[in-house]
Parts: sequence; C-alpha cells; structure tokens
Amino acid sequence: MFIEKKNSVCHVYVCVVAYEQLCSSLLLYVSGAKLPEPEVKIEVLHKPFICHRKTKFGDMLLIHYEGFLESNGTMFHSSRTLGDKHPVWFTLGIKEVIKGWDKGLQGMCTGEKRKLTVPPALAYGKEGKGKIPPESTLIFDIELMEIRNGPRSHESFQEMDLNDDWKLSKLEVKEYLKKEFERHGYSPNDTQHEVMVEDIFKKEDEDSDGYISAREFTYKHDEL
Repeated sequence: MFIEKKNSVCHVYVCVVAYEQLCSSLLLYVSGAKLPEPEVKIEVLHKPFICHRKTKFGDMLLIHYEGFLESNGTMFHSSRTLGDKHPVWFTLGIKEVIKGWDKGLQGMCTGEKRKLTVPPALAYGKEGKGKIPPESTLIFDIELMEIRNGPRSHESFQEMDLNDDWKLSKLEVKEYLKKEFERHGYSPNDTQHEVMVEDIFKKEDEDSDGYISAREFTYKHDEL
C-alpha cells in the first residue's frame, strides 16, 4: 500500500513538472522568444600534444569525416572511402555546412579527432537529405587535417582585392576561387566557379550593387 501511494505521488509530480515545462514553452512561443537551441555533443577522440592554432569562425578547414545514423549505426557517407575520396574544404561559421559542424568544430587543433553527436535541429531537421531520414540524429567522426585563413580574414580580403579599391567584384572573387582550387590540386572549372560566385554574392552583397564592400565583408565576419 505504501509503495502504491509513493508511486502515485511520483506520477503526480512528474505530470506537474511536464505541465510546467509545457506551459513555459508555450509562454516563450506566444511572447515571441526563441526556444533554446539544442546542443552538439562533442567527444575528443585524439588531441595532439602540440597545438599552434585552434579553429575559429572564418577559418578554412580541411577534414576527413564519416557520418552515421544514430538510430541504427548505418554509415551514410565517408570522405575516405566514398565519392572522390578526398578530404573536404569548407569555411567555418558561414553556414556552408550544417549548424552542428559550425558549433562542434570550433577550437580544434590540426590533427585532432572528434566525435560529434548532432541533433536533427542542427542537421537536416524535418526534411532529411538523401540517405538521411527526417528527424535524424547524426554521428560524425571527424579528423582535422589543415587550417587556413579563410575568405573572412583581413589577409584574404587584401589578397582578393586585386585593384585595392576596398570592394570585391565577381571577377576578383572568381579569380581567388580558381587560385585556391589550383593550390589544392583541383582542376579549374569555370562553370562551377561561376555558380559559387553567384551564390556568394547572393548571400554577401547586402545592398545588391554587384560588389562585396569591405564593410559588408568585415561586418559579416564580426557577426559570426
């Protein structure tokens, strides 16, 4: 009898807590406040003894990775064994990749290996993508191969601004992309570069004047 009463009390307590949490969430929604964003679980699998530089927003990262579905352990991609089997370049913090990577790969050293557990809201959410079903939690094993100054650094802006007019034309950005591709052993591809340039300007050219100004470039960087 005592146990039944105790269980009943516990059940009521759990219901009350759940109700309070629901009310709190509804209140936030009605008042226009944002609900807290879920977090990425980060496990450091290997960290080098010497670390000269750590990743930050705006850096270009070269990584190898394997991606798995948490639900059943199925691998949906591996940069080492699938596709062209090359490591992947991307810029951290400018939404080139899923939010889970932008959050989970900060402060990382060259040679470091991490395991990221990424909730659906920071991955592909309700839509899913390719082999990834909707509302999937994803697990990534990631090794950082190299860090470079990204297109958000002051040095990169100066390198891209060929005529020193403190703004970037589409031609200047295209030339920079071609040079970066060649530097890393990839063949030039004008069609691909033009698509990338159009996408970059769509996101970065806030006043749609056909140029990315130093202010637009720097402001975007500071906001990351």
